Amino acid sequence: MRTRFAVLLASGLFAANAMAQVPKTLSELASYTGPDREHILIEGAQKEGRLTLYTSQQLADTNPIVEAFEKKYGLKVTVWLAGPEDVLPRILNEARGRRNTFDVVETEGQALEALHREQQLQAVKSPYIKDLIPQALRPHGEWVGTRLLMFSLAYNTNLIKQEDLPKTWQDFTNPKWKGKLGIEAKDDEWFYSLMSQLGPDKGLQLFRQIIATNGMSVRVGHSLLMNLVAPGEVPMALTVYNARVQQLKDKGAPIEWFVLQPAIAQLNGAGVARNAPHPYAALLYFDFLLTEGQSILSKRNVIAVSKSFPSPLANFPFKVIDPEKLIEDGAKWTQLYQEIISATPPKS
Repeated sequence: MRTRFAVLLASGLFAANAMAQVPKTLSELASYTGPDREHILIEGAQKEGRLTLYTSQQLADTNPIVEAFEKKYGLKVTVWLAGPEDVLPRILNEARGRRNTFDVVETEGQALEALHREQQLQAVKSPYIKDLIPQALRPHGEWVGTRLLMFSLAYNTNLIKQEDLPKTWQDFTNPKWKGKLGIEAKDDEWFYSLMSQLGPDKGLQLFRQIIATNGMSVRVGHSLLMNLVAPGEVPMALTVYNARVQQLKDKGAPIEWFVLQPAIAQLNGAGVARNAPHPYAALLYFDFLLTEGQSILSKRNVIAVSKSFPSPLANFPFKVIDPEKLIEDGAKWTQLYQEIISATPPKS
């Protein structure tokens, strides 16, 4: 009887201790790394039933991830789509009004870094972070890279031969490129990174010379620019994303991409709202982005940040744009980009 009582008492104490350790707040959930993490998140998320995602990512890439998540867990995801320049102020306005609306945000790195500075994101210790490339991680842990968008050049293969492609940025000063070049109207983050690597004085002088010699067709939106390369209206685009070009090429368009050194990539990522109204679902979706979401992106030729999937960036050195430095110096380079690249009103 004494032994049985001792066993029952020990079992009761163990159960009580286990219950006491079950995470309850978002902060506790986000830092919980126990073996039952996934079970806890699934159980809590299914009680919540839904989550809200704010994103600036292309829906053609986001929707397959959302649909797979909904199918797997039986949850409803409400998606609000806008450009990164609109995502950030919306979240900050909601915070000032004490309206806790979104659960997860997925957008450009500099917008996420700004949200970290405004204390709008929750640090998450996902067990899947260890599977990511180092460039996807931030020291504070309040957001993590989910994809890399590599800036590439694209050309119409009916109008430009591969052997005639430029080998360096200096080659674009050749008058043979007159009237053939196009660029996106707001790629100041790319410009900042490129100038930093070429050397600001040398780089700025080079691009002034390129434009003075050959002109530049400025277009609003990477998709528009890419879709003008395919029919040949813009024979050569200087700033598009390689994944989008590959997707168009796979559909039969006469288009190809290539890179000039130094190759530059934009880190896009995701963060969980510090006051997420559906914390279990938010963390479950965050983990999903780092696992099955990576597989879905990779199959769409988007560069995954998980080391488990192939990357075209493995074939050459590349530089990821530093979102923190871009926040500090971005205004200067936005102005320079507008002065040098977009001196005339962009065509839409």
